[in-house]
Parts: sequence; structure tokens; C-alpha cells
Amino acid sequence: MQIKKKITVTYIVLSGVSTLALCLVVFFLFKQNNQYYFLKRLQDRAKIVASIHYQHDPVKAAYYKNLKANGLEELINENDFVLKVNGENTFEYNTELNLPPEFYAEVMREQSGWTVDSDHQYYYAQIFNESGQRYMVIVTARDRRGNTSLIYITRILIFGGLAFIIIAYFFGRFLAARFINPVSRINKEVKRISASNLHNRLPDIKDSDEIADLTRTFNDMLDRLETSFEIQANFINNASHELKTPITTIMAETEIALLKEREAEEYITTLENINKQASRLGNLTESLLKLTQTGYDGKKQVQDIARIDEILMDVKCDIDKIYPQNRVTINLKNIPEDDSLLVLPCNRPLLELAIGNIITNGVKYSDNEEVFVSLRADKEAITISITDIGIGIPPEDIPYLYEPFFRGKKAASKYAGYGLGLPLAMKIIRMHGGELIIQSEPGKGTVVNIVFTISNIKNSNFNS
Repeated sequence: MQIKKKITVTYIVLSGVSTLALCLVVFFLFKQNNQYYFLKRLQDRAKIVASIHYQHDPVKAAYYKNLKANGLEELINENDFVLKVNGENTFEYNTELNLPPEFYAEVMREQSGWTVDSDHQYYYAQIFNESGQRYMVIVTARDRRGNTSLIYITRILIFGGLAFIIIAYFFGRFLAARFINPVSRINKEVKRISASNLHNRLPDIKDSDEIADLTRTFNDMLDRLETSFEIQANFINNASHELKTPITTIMAETEIALLKEREAEEYITTLENINKQASRLGNLTESLLKLTQTGYDGKKQVQDIARIDEILMDVKCDIDKIYPQNRVTINLKNIPEDDSLLVLPCNRPLLELAIGNIITNGVKYSDNEEVFVSLRADKEAITISITDIGIGIPPEDIPYLYEPFFRGKKAASKYAGYGLGLPLAMKIIRMHGGELIIQSEPGKGTVVNIVFTISNIKNSNFNS
């Protein structure tokens, strides 16, 4: 069943149950009200009948009879009886009255009482005292007006309830349409969007309700998908180009070498060129594999509990082997005395690779000038700052730094590389719940801050 129909049916059912409950309450209260006022009328007649019975003055007796005949509204099948009470449980019985013994017992016990038979004939009885003698006055009548009113109100409630259910049906459809139509429009628009037109977006709804939130969520998702598709397309194009270049060179060198016999020195030169291109191809392939392997599911990665200062020292040792003359300085003066603030759940080899790539970039693009690395940690975050005084990054290049194979014009013209180190570092740091913040000014240098916020660390895939 469609949600629109479910909402309509649910609204009708709830409205029907509510209407039925309301009708039952109104019917019960109306019936109780009719019964109460009819019994009050019988009670007034019982008092007048008692007054007529024990009045010895003919004038007063005539007055009460006239009041009963003309002052009170005539009732259907009205009749009255006066029974003399002889003792606690005995009284004179009238054969015209066909009432159950329980009724008389209740009247004798409670001094009054009432009952109604299957023909809707009411009987009201009350005990009166006259000069030390007790009498039971019984007044009986039929409440035809009350029954007629009850039938009338019942019809009103039935037809009114049915009319309300019909109205509820249309209100339910209107309500369902009002809430579902925006979702249907979103569904219709989403179906039109495919990989070929990811630039399309859902119309913005300037509101704060759930539909507006859903629209914004879809648009945000489309933004991410479009970016991912563009990056993937650029990655494939650039990767194929970068891989093709050394392969083409290797093939050309071998083809040339095989055209004719050559001197040993020429073969050595050819083999050196092939080795150089093969090494380049191997390094590029290894970088690509590492980049793609960071798209893990969080279950295949090895989890380590490592101190961030120890990781920095291990990275420094690795850089010393690659660049023996490097001028990297690590400042650990601001680390806290509480060692627990330095502990980070991580994949240690990957994290060392990411931090090493960033520090190596500082060494490389500053022509081995000084690179300063500082560490700060508190209860809120762990922050690693890497500062160099190299060539800097132009503002127009910063938005593309994390795209694989992207290299700025100045960096590409002067320094060798593939443009994979920073995208790889960014992915590794983000998977650890960290953030990479880059500030740079051309010709003056670059400051890279790696921030591991404690709340993000707890939510990362490395937190057990």
C-alpha cells in the first residue's frame, strides 16, 4: 500500500474511533440527563400526592389536586399509589403494581428508589410520615418525550458520524497529498539524475522542516558524488597518462636496442634508461596502490595504540636516511606531562607515511631549508604544525591540492613528483578522524596543521 493511502486510511480510522467515542459519550450523557430530569418530575409528583393524601383540610386538598392537574405537565400513563407501611418490612400491597420484591426492599431500606420496566415505564417510590404513620407513595409514568429525544439524538449522532467520516476521507487525502507530494517531487527529480547529469540539483526549499532537510541532504550527496566522479575521471586520465609515459619509453629503448648489434657501452646506457623508467613505473604503481588501499572498510586495517611524539621521531629517522642533509627540527617542548593525551588509536605505518609525506614536501619544496615541526596536545585535540620557508603555494592551486596527480605550474617545472603524496596523506589523516589545514603564501613558505580532535578520534574507524 502506498504511503499516501496509508496516511488516508490511518486518518480515517483515527477519526472514526474518535468520533465513535465522542458519540458514545454524548449519547450516554444525554440519556443520563433525560433520566435525571424525568425522575425529578416524578419526585415532585410524589410529594404532591403525599400532600393530597394527608391533608385533612378540604380546601388545601383541593388546592393540591388542582396544582397536580393543571400546574404540572401531563405525563403518559401517569398513575399514583399510596401504600400504608405497617412495619419495618411490611406494607399494604396493591395488585395493580407488578413490581419485583427487590424494588420494595430497596425503598424500605433507602426511603426512596426507582426502576423502569421493559416498556420504558418508570416507577418512583418514596416513604413519607404522616402523624407517626408511614406511607409509601409510588408514582409511575412513561417518558415518551425522553425516548423520542433519545431516538432523535441517536439519529443525529449516526448521520453526523457518517458525514464526519466522509469529510475525514477527503481531509485525509488532502493531508496525505500535502505531506507526500513534496517527497514525490523529490523522488521524481532524483530519478532524472544519473551519472551523465550529476550537475542537476533539486530545487532549494527555504524552510526548516524535514522536507527541506531531505532536499539539502540529497543536494549535498549529489555534490559529493559529482566531485567523486570528477576526481575519478581525472584520476583515470592522469594515471593512464603517467603510466603510459615510462612504459612507452621502455618499449622504445628496447626496440631501438634490438634494431642492430651495439657496443657494450650503448647496451649499458639503454639498460640504465630502462632501469630508470622501470623504477619510476614501480614507484608510481606503489603510490597508486597505497592511495587506493586507503579506501578501506575499517575492518581490514591493523589498529595500533601509539604515542604521536614517538611517531614523529620515527618519521624523522626515516627522513634522515632519505635526506641525510635535511634541516628538520622537531619541537616537543609543549607536550603535556600527561602521557595519555599523546596516545592515538591508529594504523601506525599509514600514519607515519602520511606525516612523512608532508614533512618531506617541506624539505623538497624549500630546497632543503629549515623545516620546523612542533607538537601540542590537550584534552581537546592533538595538533602537529609543519612550517617551511619554501616556494609556497599560489592561492589558485590550493583548492586542487588533494586531487591525485595535480601539481602546480611552479612545482611541476622545478621539482620531480607525481602529485600523489598530499592526496594520500589527506586520506590517511581523515580516516584517523583528523583534519589537514594548509596556509601558504607564494615565495614565503607553507604552514601545514594536522589536527586530531578528540571527539573525531572517538568516532573514527580506528577507535575500538
